[in-house]
This record gives sequence, structure tokens and C-alpha cells, in this order.
Amino acid sequence: MGSGTRRGDAAESTRMIERKTISIMKACELVGVSRRTIYNWIASGKVEYVRTAGGSVRIFVDTLWREPERAAALTPKEAS
Repeated sequence: MGSGTRRGDAAESTRMIERKTISIMKACELVGVSRRTIYNWIASGKVEYVRTAGGSVRIFVDTLWREPERAAALTPKEAS
């Protein structure tokens, strides 16, 4: 049983690594909004992001396109 858990953990780690991120400016271009809008979306949990070691913010592309109903239904833990 323990090995099944490890495989699940490995799959989860791989999935996180494979998520594509883009810069805030690229996100603005893709969805046609301002930087301020992207920052507002980050603050409200509508999009997910990661901060790089250098301090830059990168947006997870898959969260730019999710349904608004899904974003509203997320718990704070899921949104961060």
C-alpha cells in the first residue's frame, strides 16, 4: 500500500512541475486586461501565481481560463 502513496505523491509533484506559467505582461496580452486587473485577480484568488526566487510573479496559465463559477467556489487554500 505504501508504494501506491509514493506514486501518487510523485504524480502530484510531476503535475505541479508541468503547469505552465507566464509573466504578468504576457497574461495581460493573452486576456486583454491591464496589469492592475491581473493584480486584482491575484488578490481576490481568481488566478493562481507563484513567486520566483528572484521575486518575479508568474501566473499559472490554466487559471486564466477557468470558469468564473469555479473561481468563486474555491476555498482560500485552493486559491493560493
